[in-house]
Amino acid sequence: MKDPVIVSTGQTYERTCIEKWLEAGHKTCPKTQQNLTSTVLIPNYVLRSLIAQWCEANGIDPPQRAGRPTSACTPAERSLINVLLTKLKSVSPDDQRTAAGEIRLLAKRNADNRVAIAEAGAIPLLTHLLTAPDSRTQEHAVTALLNLSICEDNKGSIVSSGAVPGIVQVLSVIDENKVTIGSLGAIPPLVLLLSEGTQRGKKDAATALFNLCIYQGNKGRAVRAGVITTLMELLTEPQGGMKDEALAILAILSSHPEGKVAIGKSDAVRVLVEFIGSGSPRNKENAAAVLVHLCSGDNKYLVEAQELGVMGVLVDLLHHGTDRGKRKAAQLLEKITRYTEQQKLSQTLSQAIAESEE
Repeated sequence: MKDPVIVSTGQTYERTCIEKWLEAGHKTCPKTQQNLTSTVLIPNYVLRSLIAQWCEANGIDPPQRAGRPTSACTPAERSLINVLLTKLKSVSPDDQRTAAGEIRLLAKRNADNRVAIAEAGAIPLLTHLLTAPDSRTQEHAVTALLNLSICEDNKGSIVSSGAVPGIVQVLSVIDENKVTIGSLGAIPPLVLLLSEGTQRGKKDAATALFNLCIYQGNKGRAVRAGVITTLMELLTEPQGGMKDEALAILAILSSHPEGKVAIGKSDAVRVLVEFIGSGSPRNKENAAAVLVHLCSGDNKYLVEAQELGVMGVLVDLLHHGTDRGKRKAAQLLEKITRYTEQQKLSQTLSQAIAESEE
């Protein structure tokens, strides 16, 4: 791929191919066949970065893109930017905070500044400050990077620097920012990173997605971006190291109607019962929590769980689980008991009616 882009269903395609598809009059996603709610194509900077890294590792020239614009900044402005970058490298927290704040304002001012700041090498330095102990410095660094990202050609550099998970992590722990991040299209690239990134990248993406999906409005976005399929793959990897994170995210998404439907379609019951029986204490309680939501109002999953032997593992969880695990086990056992009684009552009534008609 030279220019991967994301469509509204969360799937990624080569720009020229999907543009031809749309120009031919198609209104659906080629892979999922879902209707496209928008024809806007979002550049997939995470995949573009992964392609560039693979090309570099294998000695292959990366796909060529249009040249970067040049900045029309004056020598004095460039000199100021260089001074600020020197302060970003300083060991003084005050210098770092002040410089990040000034770069934030410069990057907001105009396009020439955004190009010049990136050309000077600010992006890796600002990315490093995302983990600074000073919260004000973190805020300045995040906002500066977001201002720099307004320039199309800076976005790839920001992704390549590893800044995306850090930016989302810093912002997503603040409730009012969860809506903004989700609406700006951050979730599909994070889902891709969770699926195809390095182990560190997957961990960062999982943390960001967990924080973002606490907000109800982002749960549907994550589901539509295909996160359920990715989470189920992580849960069933034999030597996978992402099971804790995957189940925690799944537990959050299972409370959303779209999440519940997608989980139900993914053959999840078998996997959930296995985790309730043999997972870690945390995984047992999260698997039970997902199953509670899945079985609420839909008895077919309850029947499937019973056939897979869920009763025995639930009784064990009820006696030996965490407090939350015990609550979830009790809720599931109550649902099973109620359903069983309803079935017996229904059979008794049917038998009585049949006998009365003889």
